[in-house]
Amino acid sequence: MSNVGFRIYTKIERPDRKLVEAFKGLPTPNIADNMSRFFCVDAAIKPMNKHHLLGTAFTVRSSTADNLLFHKALDMAQPGDIIVVDVQGDTINSVVGEIMMRYAMKRGIAGFLVDGAIRDFGGLQELDFPVYARAVTPMGPYKDGPGEINVPVSCGGVVVNPGDIIVGDDDGVVVISPKDAPEILEKARATFAKESAIFKAIEEGTWDRSWVDKTLKEKGCEFID
Repeated sequence: MSNVGFRIYTKIERPDRKLVEAFKGLPTPNIADNMSRFFCVDAAIKPMNKHHLLGTAFTVRSSTADNLLFHKALDMAQPGDIIVVDVQGDTINSVVGEIMMRYAMKRGIAGFLVDGAIRDFGGLQELDFPVYARAVTPMGPYKDGPGEINVPVSCGGVVVNPGDIIVGDDDGVVVISPKDAPEILEKARATFAKESAIFKAIEEGTWDRSWVDKTLKEKGCEFID
């Protein structure tokens, strides 16, 4: 009988690493705009240092104030994985600190995305390791369980499945399903190129703004002198 709520799935399907790396440097807004402006993690989950996220999701569903399953994930995750931890947005207790961050770095893990709190914020600033979380608190966790590894989790209002592509920058985090990733990549690159052309047109004073009045007219806006 399956022990629902206290189980670990040992195998996940990861997308090709070249596909993941192809998203490097693409702004999250360009990606999100090509996913109908969905799949953006709640803005309350912020970068805790200057480093950006790029990798595949290795998911943890954890009890609040507990990091036993998070610790197990550290030993199971592969290089290039991002450990995504669902603690239901609880920020009373932190679930990770500098010791775990340093161990993750040593193992080649690509970062943490935590729907909860962290600690050792100052130490993290000295590490070349991306962490995104809701809050910082010195109050630490317990190690009792239960929890689950490599199941669909909720992170900042977005369902994250094991193997999803995670991209995070200064604007926030987007979650990409591998089956959609090739098309999204192509569209995001086109959006990036289009915006780059707009930047150039702004500098040259040639940006066509006629679309603003055209759109207002089409939507029935009334102009009053």
